Amino acid sequence: MVYRLTAAYPNEERFGLVSQMRRAAVSIPSNIAEGAARDSDNEFRNFLSIARSSLSELDTQFDLSYDLGFVPRTVTIGSRRATLAGRPDALRSAQSQEACCGESGLTLS
Repeated sequence: MVYRLTAAYPNEERFGLVSQMRRAAVSIPSNIAEGAARDSDNEFRNFLSIARSSLSELDTQFDLSYDLGFVPRTVTIGSRRATLAGRPDALRSAQSQEACCGESGLTLS
């Protein structure tokens, strides 16, 4: 979604806002995946926290995009943000459940 939307941004934003937004968008699932591959729960939690921070960064950059007129207000990421924001929380909850009570069965799709 971010790559498609930012493709229409002005060329002068290519190395500014476009680059920042694309990096943040890639950072979210990348940090979740990297954290899941770590050996300790603390490391996993840390990477989930980083993913959540990248999501907040992307949300702020979308606000700037609206303000600068690059994206019309009719384009919303609200429901997408809620889905992404819930995923690190869901993973954190599942991990806590697994630690105390066994296999959680959580899968990412």
